[in-house]
Amino acid sequence: MLIYKILRPGEWAALQQTGETMGAPIDVSDGYVHFSTLEQVRETTAKHFSDEPGLFVLAFDADMLGDALKWEPSRGGALFPHLYAPLRLTDVRWSRPLPLGLGGHMFPDDMT
Repeated sequence: MLIYKILRPGEWAALQQTGETMGAPIDVSDGYVHFSTLEQVRETTAKHFSDEPGLFVLAFDADMLGDALKWEPSRGGALFPHLYAPLRLTDVRWSRPLPLGLGGHMFPDDMT
């Protein structure tokens, strides 16, 4: 199963340069890296990144993240994937730009 992380341009560039990160400021503050499922990622992006241009969506294989990935209740009681370990560039399955259009961010048609 793929799970998704939204990164700002500087966060994505830093991950590419250093090979790992503890995530965005909210991730560092919360002590884990926030992910979303396919069903959650659009709402997450609208809620937390609505006006931000230049975003990237990154896909990760949940099974490959091992025991550090925990499924915990969050928004509306839904289970969200949280990674209690650094986010590693080697774990990225794919990344794609997430352009900001008139109706919000435009996700790729094929997110699998």
